[in-house]
Amino acid sequence: MNRLWVTGYRSFELGVFNQTDPKVQVIKYALKKRLIEKITTGELEWLISGGNLGTEQWALETALEVKKEYDLKIAMMVPYEDFEKNWQEDKQLTYQQLKNNVDFFATTSKHPYQNFMQLKNYQDFMINHTDEALLVYDLEHPGKTQYEYDLIEKYQNQNEYDLNLLDFYDLEDSGNELDELRENEKDY
Repeated sequence: MNRLWVTGYRSFELGVFNQTDPKVQVIKYALKKRLIEKITTGELEWLISGGNLGTEQWALETALEVKKEYDLKIAMMVPYEDFEKNWQEDKQLTYQQLKNNVDFFATTSKHPYQNFMQLKNYQDFMINHTDEALLVYDLEHPGKTQYEYDLIEKYQNQNEYDLNLLDFYDLEDSGNELDELRENEKDY
């Protein structure tokens, strides 16, 4: 079974404050390409991501789109109950829609947020229940995803576990490719 953990930058870390931001389209395009590549080569059965605003939700949205044409199962895992409780109403609604549309949803703690150990336990769960990770993350531009990156590097010292990054260079290439596709569509 091939289970892929997808995580990365939060939306605020990228300066993205709404879904119409062009950066979202580029990230989703890059994720879609990677997912389809993995599915068509038989390397992906389950996409597993969290519920954080940003890369994780974009990955789930993209996976739901890909699932319309490809065989893919999607899981949304969050570290504690009421994960979205303090978010704005529109963001809570998006979260609920994702939760309702994935194949599997669960929390790694059955309690609302209490302490950082819930986040640590969540990370441990994710790395122990996936075979590889895809991070939308650039080491030259640190963010919260550095915690997952460090965990994965440490885990790789004793376990076989692939880590793939979509860094800013990859995203720039994807953005250029997306622009080119749009230009070609105009030519018809």
